[in-house]
Amino acid sequence: MTEPTPSPHEPTPSPNIWDSPDVYEVENLGVDRDGLVESAMAALHPFAGADLVDVGCGTGFHLPRFLELGCASVVGVEPHPPLVDLARERTAGMARVRVEEGVAQSLPLEDDSVDIAHARWAYFFGAGCEPGLRELERVLRPGGTAFVIDNDATRSTFGRWFSRANPSYDALAVERFWARQGWSRERLTIRWDLDTRADLEAVVRIEFSETASEGILAEHEGTGVDYAVNLWWHRF
Repeated sequence: MTEPTPSPHEPTPSPNIWDSPDVYEVENLGVDRDGLVESAMAALHPFAGADLVDVGCGTGFHLPRFLELGCASVVGVEPHPPLVDLARERTAGMARVRVEEGVAQSLPLEDDSVDIAHARWAYFFGAGCEPGLRELERVLRPGGTAFVIDNDATRSTFGRWFSRANPSYDALAVERFWARQGWSRERLTIRWDLDTRADLEAVVRIEFSETASEGILAEHEGTGVDYAVNLWWHRF
C-alpha cells in the first residue's frame, strides 16, 4: 500500500512549544529582557502606525507587545490549533489584533496588506522555506520589511550548546542560503535570563534532547546564558 504524500502545507511540528507551551511561556519571559531584538527591528523599520503579521505566533506572546510598540494592527498566524486557541485567549478584547490559523506557505492575508512581517525561530533551517519567503513578498507592501530571527550557531554559549547537540547543522550553508535570497543580517547577542535555576533547567530540557540537556546542565551554573542570534531582514 502506497503511503499518502504529505501536504506541501503541512507544518513541521515544534516539539518545544507544541509539547510544552507552559514551559515555552517561561522561556519567552526570560528571552531578551533588554529588548535588543525589538530595538534592532525598530531601527530598520519603525513600528509606529505599521500593520504587522507575526508568522508562527505560537501562543501569541509577542502580539500585545507589538501593539505597545505602536503598530496600527497585528495579525498572528499559527498552524497548530491548540496554540491558536491560546493566542486568541491571550488577545481577547484587543480590537486591533486578530489570530488566524494558517501556515507560512499560504498566509491567510491579502496581497500588499502589511508593512512588517516578524518570524521568530520559524525559518530556522534556511533551505526549504522558500515558499514561505514568497508569501512574505506577496503580503508585504512596497517598502515593507520582513524580519526572521534565528540562532547563530557560530558563537555564544548557547550557540556552542546548539552546535554540539545538532552536529549536522551547517551554519555556513544557512548563511549562504539567506545571502542568495538577498537578505541582510544584524548579529545580536541577547540573553536567556530565567528567574530560577528550576526554570532554566525546564527550558533547557524542552530545547535539547535528554542526553544533551544533562550535559549542558552539568557544565553550566546559574540561571542565564548568553545567546547569539541572527536578525535576518529584507525590505521589499
